[in-house]
Amino acid sequence: MIDGILHRVRTGVQWRDLPERFGPWKTVYERHRLWSADGTWERLLQQVQAAADAAGEIDWDIAVDSTIVRAHQHAAGAYTDPPPALASKGAQAAEHQAETPWQSLHARLAEVVREVRAWAARAVGSPASST
Repeated sequence: MIDGILHRVRTGVQWRDLPERFGPWKTVYERHRLWSADGTWERLLQQVQAAADAAGEIDWDIAVDSTIVRAHQHAAGAYTDPPPALASKGAQAAEHQAETPWQSLHARLAEVVREVRAWAARAVGSPASST
């Protein structure tokens, strides 16, 4: 069953086109559907990650690759200037007006990296749990 599911995920083949050596396609599909619904795949991933992390095989560095980000077809010609600040927002609007979207994105990414590193440091100090 697992080989059939992994073959389908690796190749992208339709369930009905699954080679016969994996058994009836509908049986493989139903097992995959049930395991996805009851959280079996998530638990398996957590256990494999925990074991690999304990062995030092996981590098928790974060990399962001913007080459996969696609703009919507209507995004061409969007305004590049920030909108004018409204008078009702007061000093808070003036404070954020100087910050560009890239600066706020960079700040948020830096915050996420710090949180992940703190989480990883706590995980290293705690004993591995088994479910």
